[in-house]
Amino acid sequence: MSATAVRVSPEWLALREPADAAARSAELAERLGRHLPAAGRHVIHDLGGASGAMGRWLAPRLPGPQHWVVHDRDGALLELAAAGPPRAATVEARRSDITQLTPDDLAGASLVTASALLDLLTADELGRVLRACAGCPMLLALTVSGRVSLSPAEALDARVGAAFDAHQRRGGLLGPDAVAAAAGALRGTGAEVLVRPSPWRLGAAHADLAAEWLEGWVAAACEQEPTLAAQAGAYRDRRLAQAAAGELAVIVDHADLLVLP
Repeated sequence: MSATAVRVSPEWLALREPADAAARSAELAERLGRHLPAAGRHVIHDLGGASGAMGRWLAPRLPGPQHWVVHDRDGALLELAAAGPPRAATVEARRSDITQLTPDDLAGASLVTASALLDLLTADELGRVLRACAGCPMLLALTVSGRVSLSPAEALDARVGAAFDAHQRRGGLLGPDAVAAAAGALRGTGAEVLVRPSPWRLGAAHADLAAEWLEGWVAAACEQEPTLAAQAGAYRDRRLAQAAAGELAVIVDHADLLVLP
């Protein structure tokens, strides 16, 4: 399975949007804002943009009038992106397989963005995406890095985490290796590549998101390592009870990449 086969629900995207906004690197967005010309209209292509959350976060941090082209295979999510445009920006919804884009598809782009995408690609798909974007500034946000910490800690945390990471790499997907793979490939082009942490920090105020994330984290780990199932049910139930009581803190590490040609 590749990024083109993943279906996410609007409800999940709405639930995670505030945590994503808090996690993304404001430093890199500020650096990008200084890099883009203050005058003129910027055309920004958002790859795998789904309901348009990246634009709603980034557009106010960039100069000038903006036209966002949101690429996704899910027509229902693209309708949401068009219905909720960033402030003072226009949105064009474009149904696309982002792994098949060419430089011609992105001609005239001032900037290419993506969020929570790179870890869903294979190495070949990543290479095609980067070639399509060659020569254009890029902000690639919220790529998982494979590090999760829960407090209070339990002995099973590390085993579930390792199984989840293996699940992320199934079928040749880059998963938690995506940041290093993208940064290495981009530095080879001579571009300036900046990498900054962008962790989710989920506490009592994010109990619903923590519960949804935990359910998926444990389920994927058990799919990858079925022998976990004997312990995972009770483990999951304890963790869900802690989340509901506001007693669970979770850090899910991600990284943001800014690429300036």
